Amino acid sequence: MEYDRDYFKGKTAVVTGAASGIGLALIEELLESGADKTVLSDINEENLTKNVARLEGLYPGRVKGIVCDVTNEEAINALISGSAEFFDGKIDLLFNNAGATFEGWFEDTSNERWKAAFDLNFYGALFGMRAVIPVMKSQGGGQIINIISGTAFMPMAKWSTYVSTKAALNALSLALRTEYWDDNIKIVSATPGTTATAIFGDSSPREDQMQSPHQSASRILNGVVNNDRIIFGDDGDVSGGSFCFHPEAAKGNDEYLLRVARERRQGITAI
Repeated sequence: MEYDRDYFKGKTAVVTGAASGIGLALIEELLESGADKTVLSDINEENLTKNVARLEGLYPGRVKGIVCDVTNEEAINALISGSAEFFDGKIDLLFNNAGATFEGWFEDTSNERWKAAFDLNFYGALFGMRAVIPVMKSQGGGQIINIISGTAFMPMAKWSTYVSTKAALNALSLALRTEYWDDNIKIVSATPGTTATAIFGDSSPREDQMQSPHQSASRILNGVVNNDRIIFGDDGDVSGGSFCFHPEAAKGNDEYLLRVARERRQGITAI
């Protein structure tokens, strides 16, 4: 998808989970679009170091890597303060992208697993917003993009933990969108669409069901330009977001989601 690259010229951006996949694609798209400086954050130090070195060779002085465990609020605070220092005080964009799927049947999921899921997929973004909002308020505005999932609108069996974290993050994002509107802080949720990344682990959908990370990043950035309330990463997510809670679509949704559940019981990766 084409988007207005001029929107990002001269801007600064922090992206978590940026050492691979959609996070890395977002960084590459932003730099190609003329972003002034970017910070890549990830817990995977090896991948982070490798990609920062590569991008620094292409965009000297415009890239910094910060190792960060987003489940640790102190680490998030250090990420935001370190980014602000690298950016000479101004943070225009924060992409809360770090996350994982947490696949498993409800009866097999421990309290510890539920906590780990919310720590990463929900509190990681919450901590990021809590840290960056004062910076954005003081500078007169900014933009926060929280990466959720289309499953927030079409919750599927065997992903109860994952979809709960993403639905909660979507609700938080929408509540804060109006809470900080008059501070000129734009807060949006963005689904990545079904994208070929490592997040699926061993249960990846078929190749013909997926798009590339750069296709996903481009669609997300187009929604950022438009300040969409919710950015849908592919057409399937548009459909899911439109019809999941529509009374007239209830029967069809039950049939579809029941088929997915039954196939997953048989070990078939179904979406």
